[in-house]
Parts: sequence; structure tokens; C-alpha cells
Amino acid sequence: MNPIGIMQGRLSPPIGGRIQSFPVDTWRDEFSLAREAGLDCIEWIYEVDTEAVNPLRTDEGVAEIRRLAEESGVVIWSVTADYYMTERLIRLDGTLQVIAVEHLKWLLKRVRLIRARYVMVPFVDAARLRSEQEIKGLQTLLQTMVPVLDEMGVQLHMETDLPPDRWAALLESISHPLIRVCYDIGDRASLGYNPTEEFRFLGSCLGSVHIKDRIVGGGTVPLGTGAADFPTCFQLICAAGFRGPFILQAAREEGLSEIELARWNRRFVEEQLAAVTSEGKDGPGTA
Repeated sequence: MNPIGIMQGRLSPPIGGRIQSFPVDTWRDEFSLAREAGLDCIEWIYEVDTEAVNPLRTDEGVAEIRRLAEESGVVIWSVTADYYMTERLIRLDGTLQVIAVEHLKWLLKRVRLIRARYVMVPFVDAARLRSEQEIKGLQTLLQTMVPVLDEMGVQLHMETDLPPDRWAALLESISHPLIRVCYDIGDRASLGYNPTEEFRFLGSCLGSVHIKDRIVGGGTVPLGTGAADFPTCFQLICAAGFRGPFILQAAREEGLSEIELARWNRRFVEEQLAAVTSEGKDGPGTA
């Protein structure tokens, strides 16, 4: 069974109405809360606004993160670098923002210290790639990062809103095992992409999966109530041989506490995986 984890902050009350942010006052509590919710791991958040108080910055903070992970049995499998949503790595003309690139190299070294396996960099929303110049800029960025990734042994995952064929072509131009796709089920559904078509191009590059549901062209909604075709997505993900964690990044719901919602969403994923396993045993179309 694949590990099931949660995006940091989803086990704490939202801060300032934000959908996603580093939980400054409650990040320590989330280790034990994740364990109570039956989760295996947490995807850490690193962002601009809270960088000064993010324990990943300091050796003392790293030591505390590692201690809490060991005591709880809940590991930090990955880090989402929302930092680069604000401090863009690629300028509009396709050239690299040198200060941000150096920061990413530094972050990869910090991530290795907490034994995380990958950093996820989002190229969506404020950081989306709007032109061919910016797409070529991403290619340059990835080529620049390859020596650092090799040295650190840390993977770099990306989320984009590019069409699957264009995204796959970019990855094939680099063709490096430490550079992978982060497939956000809800975000891709909101863009109207067909998962079967997507996995024809991206299945071999799959590195991580975010569990989310959204309506087409709209916002995040509770799992199973939006446009995401979860049965098909889980079939394709499993067929691709994916062994990484499924990271819960689902909408909040009124009337449920954070831990209650985490448990419900965890069971949702487990049921989807069980359905794929059952179909594999019985064969398609059998009772």
C-alpha cells in the first residue's frame, strides 16, 4: 500500500483565510495529529511570508523536525516550495532569476538534512509559464539544477498547467531520473485534461500525487464532488507503478474538524486503492 500523507497546515485551523500556509504556531502538533489520523507522512511547506520562522532554516530547527518525526513515526517525505510562487525562478523573458535559483539550491541541501525525498516546485497560478520563452527558461533551470540534484540525491518535482504532450516533451529534453512530475488530480481536472490522455504522455515521469478535487475552471471542493475522475486516475497511477505517497490537499469542510476530515479523506484514498486492487484480482468486468 502506498503511504498516505497530508499537506502541512491541513491539520491546523486556516491562517488569515489562506488555503495553504505554513502553520507557524502548530507545526509541532501536526506530527501527533497526523499519527492520530492514521497518516504516514507530511509534505512540508516553505514560503516567503513565514520563512523567518520556518524551522527548516536552522540546524536547531532541523534537529527538532527529525526528533518529532522519529517520535511520532510520521516522516517528512517532501517539501512544497511555495516560496517560488512569490520569488519566481524564471523571469517573464525566460531568463533565470539568479537569487531565487541559488535559494533553491540552498533549499535542496536543507531538505536533505530532514531526509525528505523531494522538493515540489509549483509552476502554476502566479508562477505559471505563460510563454514559450518561460518554458525554455524552465528547461534551462532544470539543466542548471541537475548537478545539484545528483550531489544531494534529492528529487525535483514540478506541477504545471501545461498540456501533457508539451510537458512530457520538456521533461524528455532533460531526461533525468531525479526530475519528475507532480500530478495534482484536482488541478488537472479543473483544466479539463483527460487523465487517460495525460498518462499516455506523463505516466513514465510520475513522481508524486496530490489528492484534490475541483470543478472545471473553478475552485477546490470536497473529494468526490468535483470534476476529478478518481477511479480512472487511481487505475492509471497504479498501472504506472507509482510507489510514492498520496498527499491529501483537499478542501476544508464545515462541520468537520481538521483531524476528522483528514481521516475521512484518508479512507477515501484507501477505498480508491482497494477498488483498483480488487479489479486487478477479479479482472475487469467481473462480479
